[in-house]
Amino acid sequence: MADAYIVGAVRTATGKKKGRLSQIHPVDMGAIVIDELVDQTGVPTGGVDDVIFGVVSQIGSQAGNLGRNVAMSSKLDLEVPGTTVDRQCGSSLQAIQFGAQAVMSGTQDVIICGGVEAMSTVAIGSNIRDGLEHGRGTPKGERLELQYPGIQFSQFDGAELLAEKYGISREELDAFGLLSHQRASQATEKGFFKNEVVPLNIKLEDGTADIHEIDEGIRFDASLENMQGLNPLREGGAITAGTASQISDGAAAIMVASKDAVSKYNLPVRAKIHSLAVVGSDPVIMLEGPIPASEKVLEKAGLSIEDIDLYEVNEAFGSVPLAWAKALDADQEKLNVNGGAQALGHPLGGTGAKLMTTLVNELERRSARYGLIAICEGGGTANAMIIERMDSVLA
Repeated sequence: MADAYIVGAVRTATGKKKGRLSQIHPVDMGAIVIDELVDQTGVPTGGVDDVIFGVVSQIGSQAGNLGRNVAMSSKLDLEVPGTTVDRQCGSSLQAIQFGAQAVMSGTQDVIICGGVEAMSTVAIGSNIRDGLEHGRGTPKGERLELQYPGIQFSQFDGAELLAEKYGISREELDAFGLLSHQRASQATEKGFFKNEVVPLNIKLEDGTADIHEIDEGIRFDASLENMQGLNPLREGGAITAGTASQISDGAAAIMVASKDAVSKYNLPVRAKIHSLAVVGSDPVIMLEGPIPASEKVLEKAGLSIEDIDLYEVNEAFGSVPLAWAKALDADQEKLNVNGGAQALGHPLGGTGAKLMTTLVNELERRSARYGLIAICEGGGTANAMIIERMDSVLA
C-alpha cells in the first residue's frame, strides 16, 4: 500500500455566531483556504485530482454539492472535480481519510480535503427543521424507531450521559473549560497560530475594512468564577454554555499527496498519515465513539497511547475529551494543548481539518513525532487518525 503525506494545512481563524465572518459566503470561505494551499505548495492548478469537502447542514448556501462549488470558486482549473461529505462533526476529518485512502490505493495523487460551516447563515439543524416545516418527514424512519422507540437522539443528553458514566463532575468540567480558554489565549498571544491561519479581508458593521486573523471566541479574561456562575444547559445537569463548543463560522483545508506527486511537484512533506479508523458506537450516549476509534487506530498503528506526543480530541462538550482521557489513561498535558472548541469554536463541517492543521503545526513547533486526532459525531460514530511528523525529505 502506498503512503499518503500531508503537504499543506491551513485554516481561517474562527468567527463567532453573527460575528466577524458572518457576511462571508461559505463557498467563498472554502475557496480562500484552497487558494492559500495552492499558493503555499506551488502545486499546479490542474494538478489536483479531487476536492473533498465536509459540511453538515446542506441547505441554502451550503447546498448543491458545496465541494464542487468551492473548487469552481477557487483558482483550481475547471477540470478539477469536487464532492461533499457529511459525517456530522467529523465531516472534514472523514474528507481527509477519503483523500488518504485514494492516495494509498494508488488511484489518485493529489487531493484537497477540508470543510467549512457558516453557522451564522445556516443554523445547525436547518435542513432537519426545513423537512419538518414542509412535511418532508424526519431522519428517523420506522425501522430506527423500532430499535430506539421514543428516543430522540440528542448530543446534549449524550454529553450528560458521558459525564455520568465516567464520573466527571461539574467542577472538573468548569476547570477544563477555563483551561481551554487559557491555553487558546496563550497560544494566540505567543503567535502559535500564525503559521496556520489565513488572514481574511472583512468588512465590519460600520463598513470599514479589517483583517480577521484571531479566533473570535477566545475569552482572554476567562475566570473560574465566571465559569461556575453559568447555569447548566439541562436542569440538574453538569454541562453549561462554557463547557460546550461554540457556534462558529470557519473553514480549513489539507492537501494530501502521494510520494510520486511530492517528487513531481517538489512538495513540502509535513506529515505522514500513519493510520486511520472510523467506528460506530451507541447513538444514545452518542459521544463516546472517540474512545473505541482511538483504540482501533492505535492497534492498527502498533502504538500505545504513551507513544503519542499530542492529542487533539474535539471539545464538542468538555465531557468528551475528559472521558476519552480517563478511558485511555491519557496524559492530559498532551491533550488539546492550544485549547479546543470550548474556546476556539466548532465550525461543524470544518472542524476536522481545522484540528488537523493545528496538530501538524504544533508537532512541527515541538519537533515531536506522533499526533492523534479523534472526533465524536452525531448518530454515534467517530473518526480517528494518527499522523507522523516528517522532516520534509523522503528517503
